[in-house]
Amino acid sequence: KQASDVPSLSSFYLDALVNIDSAIKMAQSRIWKALKAEPEFNISFEETNNILEKYAKSKVTLVILHIDLVGSTRLSMTLPVDRLATIIQAFTQEMSLMIQAYGGYVLKYIGDAILAFFIVRDGSEIYLPCINAVHCAKSMIKVTRQGINPILNQNDYPEMSVRIGIDVGENAVVQFGWDTHTNVLSNNKEKGYDDDKQIIIKRPHLDILGYTVSIATKMTTLAAPDQIVIGQSVYDTMDDVLKSSFQMLSVNPVVWNYLSDNTGNIYRVYGSM
Repeated sequence: KQASDVPSLSSFYLDALVNIDSAIKMAQSRIWKALKAEPEFNISFEETNNILEKYAKSKVTLVILHIDLVGSTRLSMTLPVDRLATIIQAFTQEMSLMIQAYGGYVLKYIGDAILAFFIVRDGSEIYLPCINAVHCAKSMIKVTRQGINPILNQNDYPEMSVRIGIDVGENAVVQFGWDTHTNVLSNNKEKGYDDDKQIIIKRPHLDILGYTVSIATKMTTLAAPDQIVIGQSVYDTMDDVLKSSFQMLSVNPVVWNYLSDNTGNIYRVYGSM
């Protein structure tokens, strides 16, 4: 299967279309409501599942974005568990909405972290998905700083910060069993049936495996609070203006020992300034 068969927003330059000021204001409104009442979580995995099904048991080039909430341990020590859950749920919704706005897909939630991906239409056209992922990460930090934290401050909650890792490469879409759902067809008694009829729907449970996922997740641990760390492959796609906002990180090889497929040397990583 070819990535070009799948229409993807990440194939378009989306930063110019995202109104970050509006996103910040809407985030403030949703966070405020979440702290005063039960938070609404409206993120669906339907589109993610549809995309992954197209690549099931095959390989695909993806930009992987991993975002981790900094200081959640401190939050857990200062907040009751129900309030902690409310804040983290509201945070993950805001970050997920940013991912969607930039043409990405949420793969999974891992505690207070999110793993997402952006489709590369074919192996040679990685520029736009990479750029969209980087701009998405920058917007995530803005929404956290200017949208979420002011509301947390007003309610005497600790501020949040994030760490983000981004890399691009080939991945495998693999199946781990099935997700089973039961649908009930109502009004069957009116049609002469004794009971409502149940239909069992099975969908493959799909996940992404690959070197890129491991690298992007590991990169996140190298980031300072509110910093983005990207791999050499992502950095090389960027224009000079965007490159100027990153600098190469000097990392102890004991901590970072991933090798570049192209050079065989230690894979370079760059942090936002």
